[in-house]
Amino acid sequence: MPVVVVTDSSSRLPEELRERWGIRQVPLHILVGDLDLRDGVDQIADDVHEHGQATTSAATPAELCDAYQRALADSDGDGVVAVHLSAQLSGTVGAAESTAADIGESVKVVDSRTVAMGTGFVALAAARAAADGADLDTVDQAARAAVARNHGFIVVHRLDNLRRSGRIGGAAAWLGTALALKPLLRIDDGKLVLEQRVRTASKAVAALIDRVCDVVGDSAAAIAVHHVADPHGADGVAAELAERLPACQPAIVTGLGPVLALHVGPGALAVCVEMPE
Repeated sequence: MPVVVVTDSSSRLPEELRERWGIRQVPLHILVGDLDLRDGVDQIADDVHEHGQATTSAATPAELCDAYQRALADSDGDGVVAVHLSAQLSGTVGAAESTAADIGESVKVVDSRTVAMGTGFVALAAARAAADGADLDTVDQAARAAVARNHGFIVVHRLDNLRRSGRIGGAAAWLGTALALKPLLRIDDGKLVLEQRVRTASKAVAALIDRVCDVVGDSAAAIAVHHVADPHGADGVAAELAERLPACQPAIVTGLGPVLALHVGPGALAVCVEMPE
């Protein structure tokens, strides 16, 4: 059997892609009062990002261990490559590495150094290599090579979620005083940092699109557009990118999911890019 790829629910991989490539998924968690809700498993309110007391939590060691052991058994011992969201933004990679060490060298953990479909693109690269019959080390190398090809950008419309989350890197100094800013952020080596300060929402979205186009150029990159409670805005971004980047396939458009939404707030729009090999 081929090597099996495992990721977490932050990857935002559409179900049809997970099923097509045999990618397993472990849930991240939303904590609301005494409730511990599993992303992708339990019913979570669409507006949970508006709940001021809600927090997020990594996948548990027990969940990771169960997922890895099942995947390893299904691979007939060929191995497992686990691709998770940035260790700078979640404790999942740390828990995954500890769990993998307990199981043995047949489980490889890859820090995607990104989030959302950036992580999803890395998992897909690994799954494609596995489907071609590659061995464990080659699938692991395919995932790590994909990490370097990924870029991520996000426009945030409200700053209070970012303040609460503590997941912001070099931009933290101005969060306390910014008033009308609609910041354009980027994923930089696994951290969320300030790319550009923009005064209006429309200009921020335009800057997002321009930045993606600068990165992609004439390449046939893979693109995903995410949103928090703004599907119309995401469709608009995807349509403009399709017009300006004709070499690319149509973007995957999905919600950003409840875990990431808690950190960036309503109205956020994000684009993940995987450059070709």
